[in-house]
Amino acid sequence: MPKSKRDRAVSLTATKKKGLEFKQNLISEIRECLDTYDNFFIVSMFNQRNLFLKELRQEWTDSKFLFGKNKVIALALGRDPESEYKDNLNKITPYLIGNIGLLFTNKTKEDVLNYFESHECPDYARSGNIATEDVTIQAGPLAQFQHTMEPQLRKLGMHTSLKKGIVTLDSDFVLCKKGDKLTPEQARLLKLFEHMQAVFKINVKVYWNKSGDYEIIDSTLEAEDNENGDSQGYESEQEMEQSDDEDKPIKKKLKNRK
Repeated sequence: MPKSKRDRAVSLTATKKKGLEFKQNLISEIRECLDTYDNFFIVSMFNQRNLFLKELRQEWTDSKFLFGKNKVIALALGRDPESEYKDNLNKITPYLIGNIGLLFTNKTKEDVLNYFESHECPDYARSGNIATEDVTIQAGPLAQFQHTMEPQLRKLGMHTSLKKGIVTLDSDFVLCKKGDKLTPEQARLLKLFEHMQAVFKINVKVYWNKSGDYEIIDSTLEAEDNENGDSQGYESEQEMEQSDDEDKPIKKKLKNRK
């Protein structure tokens, strides 16, 4: 048999990894922002979604959000008085715990706090999230779905069938109960049935300004422990996008409603 043109070795030696150069660029960018902007905030994100962050950036065009590994951020800020880039930055590095982000802005502390206290975006829960309410789908026709969706619904655990070409739920189906830890199947079904049980929200943890003044905004941080903060932050925004893979739109085929 002739050898397939597709059957050839591919060298991976040219693959570029995020190494020292990437980390150095992040450190330089953080320090440049510290020189440029008056105020600096460490923020944490609940139910992080990359789409919402993009929208946030569009609204805060005069500010800058940065993300990276917490150890690299700590290196940029300085872990002790001798290595800190600016006054008192070493005192806020212990609060680099979990999936956090950096906000650099010339807006006042009051403006930032007031904005994020009232800003939240509802979204669909992911697998592993805790259900916030009971959801039961009543038996009967599911006219919002095309007949081609019936096998997928059945695969997700619903007792469905086709009756005269209409997807029909044969019996009441308890999708989730409040307090349940959602499985991947439950999360997909909640999205298909358009039940939002998550809220994207940014919480301000720490504030610092060019004068070297700083303030711990979130008083609960004193009880946090590094052992409880296994997540070391996102290495880059590309890594954040990968974390959103399960949130990509499900191909939901709906009938046209007149």
